[in-house]
Amino acid sequence: MATIKAPKKLIEVALPLDDINDESGKEKSVRHGHPSTIHPWWASRSLAAARAVLFAQLVNDPGGERGWFKGQTKADADRERDRLFDIIRRLVKWDNSSNESVIEEARREILKSWRETCEQNDLPVDTPLQFIDPFNGRGFLPLEAQRLGLRTFSSDLNPVAVLIGKSLIEIPSKFIGQPPIGPIAKASPRSDRLDEWRGAAGLAEDIRRFGEVMKDIAFERVRAIFPQVALPKNKGGGQAEVLAWIWARTVPSPNPAAAGAQVPLVSSFTVSDVPGREAWVEPIIAGNKYTFEVHDGQKMPKGAMTSTKYGRAQFKCLLTGSPIALDHIKNAGKEGKMGARLLALVAEKNGVRHYLSPTADHEKIALSYIHSWRPTERLSVHPQYMGPPRYGMETFGDIYTQRQLAALDALCGALGVVRGQLSELGASDEYARAILTYLGMTISKCADYWSTLTTWMPRGTVGHVFATHVMPMTWDYPEANPFSNFHCSWTKSIDWLAKVIDRTYPNLPEGTVAHEDARRAFFQDKVVSTDPPYYDNVPYADISDYFYIWLRRALRDVQPDLFGSIQTPKQDELVADVQRWGDGANEYFMSGMTEVFSKIAAESSPYFPVTIYYAFKQSETNDISSASRGWEAFLGAVIASGFQITGTWPIRTERGARSRARDSNALASSIVLVCRRRAKDAETVSRRDFVRALKDEIPETIEAMIGGVVGSSPIAPVDLAQAAIGPGMAVFSRYKAVLEADGGEMSVHTALSLINKALDEYFSDAEGDMDADTRFCVQWFSEYGWATGQFGNADVLARAKGTSVDAIKEAGVIESGSGRVRLLKVSEYPEEWSPEGDNRTPIWEAAHQLIRALQQSGEAAAGALLARMPARAEPIRQLAYRMYTTCERQGWAEEARAYNELIAAWYEIERASHEAGHVGSQKNLDI
Repeated sequence: MATIKAPKKLIEVALPLDDINDESGKEKSVRHGHPSTIHPWWASRSLAAARAVLFAQLVNDPGGERGWFKGQTKADADRERDRLFDIIRRLVKWDNSSNESVIEEARREILKSWRETCEQNDLPVDTPLQFIDPFNGRGFLPLEAQRLGLRTFSSDLNPVAVLIGKSLIEIPSKFIGQPPIGPIAKASPRSDRLDEWRGAAGLAEDIRRFGEVMKDIAFERVRAIFPQVALPKNKGGGQAEVLAWIWARTVPSPNPAAAGAQVPLVSSFTVSDVPGREAWVEPIIAGNKYTFEVHDGQKMPKGAMTSTKYGRAQFKCLLTGSPIALDHIKNAGKEGKMGARLLALVAEKNGVRHYLSPTADHEKIALSYIHSWRPTERLSVHPQYMGPPRYGMETFGDIYTQRQLAALDALCGALGVVRGQLSELGASDEYARAILTYLGMTISKCADYWSTLTTWMPRGTVGHVFATHVMPMTWDYPEANPFSNFHCSWTKSIDWLAKVIDRTYPNLPEGTVAHEDARRAFFQDKVVSTDPPYYDNVPYADISDYFYIWLRRALRDVQPDLFGSIQTPKQDELVADVQRWGDGANEYFMSGMTEVFSKIAAESSPYFPVTIYYAFKQSETNDISSASRGWEAFLGAVIASGFQITGTWPIRTERGARSRARDSNALASSIVLVCRRRAKDAETVSRRDFVRALKDEIPETIEAMIGGVVGSSPIAPVDLAQAAIGPGMAVFSRYKAVLEADGGEMSVHTALSLINKALDEYFSDAEGDMDADTRFCVQWFSEYGWATGQFGNADVLARAKGTSVDAIKEAGVIESGSGRVRLLKVSEYPEEWSPEGDNRTPIWEAAHQLIRALQQSGEAAAGALLARMPARAEPIRQLAYRMYTTCERQGWAEEARAYNELIAAWYEIERASHEAGHVGSQKNLDI
């Protein structure tokens, strides 16, 4: 068998990580047209990150295995790499996701690299590139692979995820250039595009047109239970459209003095806190009865009742002030004694918002109506993720008002009418199925805003059910009018979905999304990038039933292969769920994940690395000094599958300006593992051999990370420990096994500890090259921080470092007196400091003066200061990494922030220093 020649890919060498992370953060603020808005799902990667990772995974690094190809210099390779980085910088911008010039340039670069690989391995140059993701989820990875020109395959065990994937990847590409066939609504804003339907715009238009048809049909069926409201004369009089009715759950008062009256559980009486449009609810109590009065356009006065809540799920009786125990609330729910009272109405007329007091008529219409059908499927009772069952809500029908059930059911019925209309209009079965699928998905999406588990947001909007990964219990809730012009109405929801389809790239290869267990996926010769479930992560099968019941009711005959069962499949879901698997949860997850990764390692294309995402949960990112059990289990599964981990890249998605996007010490939101098949003849080595290999290889890699390469900014200190796992694990995972002294195999946990130790040793060695005063400061800080210590201890340490306390005091970095010594804080350094006039400037002083300038006056001022001492730039940067590591180990988050911010802004500071000009530079002094 011929030896496979697999060129090293760009992702195995370098990435413009700052640019990727910056655009990933910006992407979170994008709403219109973003694929995340097509239907709710809980986990997804940034499109920008996915696109960049895939491009770098597919494109050959210009340096080759040795750092540069024969016939070119390293500088040539750096310039070519920077050109590729520039493509990535343009590729990751949201506005360029449909830019044909940018996308086609990226595709050409991918094909160029693939042809080079084909020629090296005697493969036909027209061999198609194919991609697969066995954990489709929201489908962002295959979506981006398709955008970059690859024929894509993906699969998921969860039918809701499969449908989302089909809606983004499989369906739109089939109808490129398809003109709409639906009836044009009156005053349609898009009717002028009859002769131009680029990409999938025609499909999007038909979704809008038939969505309007469905609205008209459904509204006729339920018009009577969604009335308008009469405005008082002081608000102009006449009828206004109700946007939402705001309700509070009620339970019988536990105080006998209230004579069993139903009292409200109100978390907030604030209806609007928008400046100039404030509104609040005042309870009016008369004996054992009460009413609510809404004050519109007024701030809540001091002393007014803000809620009936005084703790988590703890309330007091509105009538008597008696506490209402949580058990009392639970029992009321289980005994069918939980009711509801109308708190307020939100209305609109001629574009003006009005907050109104409840009326008896509106309350009666809502509470007296009983819908003829309700979903009887039972809610999961998972204690960690399911709130409603604890309060007697056992079926899905229990979490909706009767009007919400009526609206959703009416829309499901209207879908059947539209199906007949599509047939009459001559739509092909495939096109009709596409239209019906999107309309059915919108019904399910609306359920996220149309249930009693939603919340009213004081900015004047409805908060959807799944703001987090749990099905919450709510006390007061809005009942949105589905047929209004509100942000979560049917019409608005249809338009949100259509805008996603509108942005379909006009030239897409075929995509296929299958309903299949990842353990049965077919990976043969395909490129793999995947975002698998994470250890004890959320059991999506349980919470996705919320959407499944409506998708099944709407689309059972349209997508019978997906919605044949009563609820989602749960038994084969790959998560370490103790509720489902008990003490065997860890073993189940590890064996299942290892099985999937083993298939990927054995079957995927040998010409490309595999990329695997790992998303850190908040509980993991809160502890930045230790590896989590889930992270170790995940790495263990990857390595046991036959992979060698060749790189790790921290990906961030928090919002923020570029130079301050990382102004906290939270870990990256996810890590991308880059993996290759481990050599079949991999050797077994001892612990001593492994440690020696780490010491030999880690320093060069760390220097590249913290120094950056041409066009690539350095890894931030906060991300360094995670990024260093890559080269460390590359050493560990290239061996068949690493044996401990007792003959047992080294665990991933031990390997991670040794990698962290190697990182510490690297900085300790670098510290040895610094001046004596700085070495003293580093050691003193690690023991005392900014606190005061004994002079005797400082004297002993100073002598050991080859300096003296008096000399360090003269340098201006410590305060010494009365037998006590302490380091000066950044805020205590003098603003008028001049490096040219300072005859004793330790690197410690220079670094903290630079931090002072950055904090007080920004990057330009810091750059101007650095320009006056350019020879100290590299030692300052080295020290910042060293000090961040020290703070991290000590758990000093606030102290660590300053050093992380300095590195995060380093390139901007350096740019500013060059603009200022390196004048009056000071030579290094041997202190």
